[in-house]
Amino acid sequence: MEDKIKLTSYSHGFGCGCKIAPNVLEEILANNRSGATFSNLIVGNDSSDDAAVVDIGNGMGLISTTDFFMPIVDDPYDFGRIAATNAISDIYAMGGTPNLALSIFGWPIDKLSAAIANKVIEGGRSVCAEVGIPLAGGHSIDSPEPIFGLAVNGTIPLKNIKRNNTAKLGDLLFLTKPLGVGIITTAFKMGKATDELLAVAIQQMTTLNKIGAVLGAYEQVHAMTDVTGFGLFGHLIEMAEGSNLSAEISYVDIPVLQHIKPLMDQYCIPAITYRNWNSYGEKVSEIGADELHLGCDPQTSGGLLIAVDPKFETEILSIFASELNNNIAIKPIGKMIAKGEKVVVVKS
Repeated sequence: MEDKIKLTSYSHGFGCGCKIAPNVLEEILANNRSGATFSNLIVGNDSSDDAAVVDIGNGMGLISTTDFFMPIVDDPYDFGRIAATNAISDIYAMGGTPNLALSIFGWPIDKLSAAIANKVIEGGRSVCAEVGIPLAGGHSIDSPEPIFGLAVNGTIPLKNIKRNNTAKLGDLLFLTKPLGVGIITTAFKMGKATDELLAVAIQQMTTLNKIGAVLGAYEQVHAMTDVTGFGLFGHLIEMAEGSNLSAEISYVDIPVLQHIKPLMDQYCIPAITYRNWNSYGEKVSEIGADELHLGCDPQTSGGLLIAVDPKFETEILSIFASELNNNIAIKPIGKMIAKGEKVVVVKS
């Protein structure tokens, strides 16, 4: 009986779609961006970066992050794998190397068994083992909804830190994973996507962004972040505004998971998509429904969004070819342009 249980039925939100809306989050943090100063804090909450970084001496930084959410899939082992992959991605998005993870676990013990909970933890542990780090403990609570994620520490040479607000004029933009995870998982819940298509989405959500640690060593990589619950447009807006620039992207060059268009035509669109648009749509140029549905689609454990010196294009394409294994041909999806009326300009 427990094998048939649907974890998503116990949660009001799914995966990175659980995120608080960008405009609401900004209001929450409005009075918390300043305060006591710490000389060894290199990256803190004064920006929208993926993790915090402190100087630990000898030219090295300690990266610290946490990420957790409610189930985006029904299988508990896959839920654990996805949540762990997503949390560890924040270390890679800063250009760093993960070292240690602790679990964050909430479980409705009156509704779901300990055996199912064990499978979630084991899924997370399997990803940590793939990375080569221990899942060394954590904290658990009895909660009304299932929650799982990790607090992760990593290290990085200070000179290699990649932030999301340091893009430069003319930088080329790359995305290392195709979009569409939110659409597929929503379609599956509506009975309009096959098990095979869901498996494709799960494969993507459990693919580690290890290439971030490789790219950290290249000074020509000017800015980097991962694309999660705010969608491509939301995270691109953070990068552009933080860098005092705008971004121009080509819609036809955005990598997309297969079989997405028929699902979009059947309105398999997460509610979070429209919440995202309502939060930041005024900062995006006029677009059609398809562009909105894809650009605002909440990604869980999405790819890296990277701003790169255009003179480094040949070299980074070679790095992508050797380091990525997601069967998409990486090419620029756009570029950083001078700050204009709109933060993101979409070309069809």
